[in-house]
Amino acid sequence: MASFNKVILIGNLTADPELKQTAQGTSVCSFTLAINRRFSRNADQGQPTADFISVVAWRERAEFVAKYFKKGRPLLVCGQLQSRSWTDAQGNKRYATEVVADEITFVENKNSASAGDGGSYAPDAYGAPSASVGNAPDFEEVDDNSLPF
Repeated sequence: MASFNKVILIGNLTADPELKQTAQGTSVCSFTLAINRRFSRNADQGQPTADFISVVAWRERAEFVAKYFKKGRPLLVCGQLQSRSWTDAQGNKRYATEVVADEITFVENKNSASAGDGGSYAPDAYGAPSASVGNAPDFEEVDDNSLPF
């Protein structure tokens, strides 16, 4: 039987990302995304419901998140859901389930990101968008009868 583990999330950071280094010097960044639910039991009371998802990024992705994203900023994360366990200092078995990020990118364009808070960021080679939606190329109409399928 085949297995498939892919998570795609768009949400807002609940706090500034935490960038740390492992003992071997590898960058690791942990952060939490708040993702609003479309439907909730509290919606009729005017209270939106959100899920808070833990995400971990490694190496260049970790440095990218720590450099360009701050609390409240939206971002898109693609990755895998992973569970891990460890024993804490008191000898208790602890468990965590988190998304390990394979891809992280901006959700908003540069102009809308800097307009709200006066800050700015510079898209780079880590998968940031190079053009805004307003600059999308024009597509030509195709006659369905000319398609080979």
